[in-house]
Amino acid sequence: MVNQEMGTGRRSARGGTSRVPHVVIVGGGIAGLSAAFLLRDEPVRLTVCEESSRLGGQLAVSEVAGVAVDEGAEAVWRPKTEWLIGQTALGDRLVSADNAAVATWTRGGMWPLPDGHFMSVPSDLDALARSGVLTDEGVARAREDRELPATPRNGDVSVGEYVAARFGQEVVDRLVDPFVHEMCAGRAAELSFEGTLPPLAMASRKRPSLADAAGMLVPSPGSGVPELHSGLGTLVGGMGALPGALADAVLADSPGAALRTGTRVTGLARDGHGWRLTADSAAGREEIAADAVILAVPAGPAGGLLAGLPDTGAACTGLAEIPYASAVMITLAYPRGTFRGGPAERGLAGYRVPAVDGRTVRSVTFSSVKWRHMAGDVEIVRCQAGGVDARDLLERDDADLAALAAGELAEATGASGEPVATRVSRWDRALPQYTVGHPARSKRIRGGLAGQPGLAVCGAAYEGVGIGQCMNTGRKAAQQVLTHLDTAAGARGA
Repeated sequence: MVNQEMGTGRRSARGGTSRVPHVVIVGGGIAGLSAAFLLRDEPVRLTVCEESSRLGGQLAVSEVAGVAVDEGAEAVWRPKTEWLIGQTALGDRLVSADNAAVATWTRGGMWPLPDGHFMSVPSDLDALARSGVLTDEGVARAREDRELPATPRNGDVSVGEYVAARFGQEVVDRLVDPFVHEMCAGRAAELSFEGTLPPLAMASRKRPSLADAAGMLVPSPGSGVPELHSGLGTLVGGMGALPGALADAVLADSPGAALRTGTRVTGLARDGHGWRLTADSAAGREEIAADAVILAVPAGPAGGLLAGLPDTGAACTGLAEIPYASAVMITLAYPRGTFRGGPAERGLAGYRVPAVDGRTVRSVTFSSVKWRHMAGDVEIVRCQAGGVDARDLLERDDADLAALAAGELAEATGASGEPVATRVSRWDRALPQYTVGHPARSKRIRGGLAGQPGLAVCGAAYEGVGIGQCMNTGRKAAQQVLTHLDTAAGARGA
């Protein structure tokens, strides 16, 4: 059985045969590479086919003003990712956030998030009142949460609908919607409560008050359980270094492994007891035989490959129902001391901006404050824009986007002066949206593949968009194909 310690040297024969099964992984992002990494010590031959010119998906790092800065995701939840990162050559480079305090820039001020929140959902309504983020009317409405009867929930509902029913719309607009936008570039009014905030959705079934449900998830002092943000970590040198470390380990530890970029898989078909893939590359079209296949690609490409297989209609329909949002990451470097007296010196590592305020930049991270190892001669600031309602931003040129972000940053912080370096990273249709009904949809997709032995799926489309969640889907996919290969080998040997 594959578990979190998988990939530490276990090799065994299957069914007494010397033939080594071939596992093909379609997609070289963090989910696909995690699956390959966890299979590297198993008696299989690995091939990873990645359509783009590089591995890593949304994990990439490059220099801004001489500092290595992530272009995409920059943080992991350490309790969920140390098990895998610790097995790579980068294990000693994993560090915790030095400051992860966040504020909301709205209503003419910079308001720190209230104490005792879980995913920006308040549990301490007195702290919410003191924070200043809401109007007096908004606070009064939020306090009704503890007096209202339980809110009926017949199946899944949107994050915005449920939170507004308990606390009122201001809590959605000023706190929760900015949080989910930063997480996945989505809107609370459209995203699944069960799929987007699963711990809170589960807790809310045990308490009629949403504040009390959130309080169940906020660790008490001295409990030893890390708070949501205190468990954040990154790699010195950037999370974008992780794909390369995983790839190097696969090539070093798995005989015959091939990690192929610029290779687009265009077809998938059953071939006896195995699979046949059609792939296009600079060398032309070819057929690849496989004993098992892992699809680690977004929902659209996965559905396209499954469409030619029998009895996959339910899976294809579910995949087609998953929309994607685009994001733009604008990185700015300023001379050290530019933000003196600003949010950073007030103990904040960043701030979010509600959509109702009409700004372009929706969240800002002071990376050189959040991560001590990045502090130096320049201040690194990452500004996230885009989302389901702003894809047109990707069409604007770099200089325009950098100037726009710098202008809004100056307005928010009072800082003067221009950045000494900028970088714009576009992530087109990169973030799956867990719209209402997503958990059931994900189950239908997986259930719809039950009749396809040796075929597994993984990636951000299913159980979470975070790095750790994608790693976990890769682990599950690796376990699934190994179980299939063991069963097939036993059948041949019987």
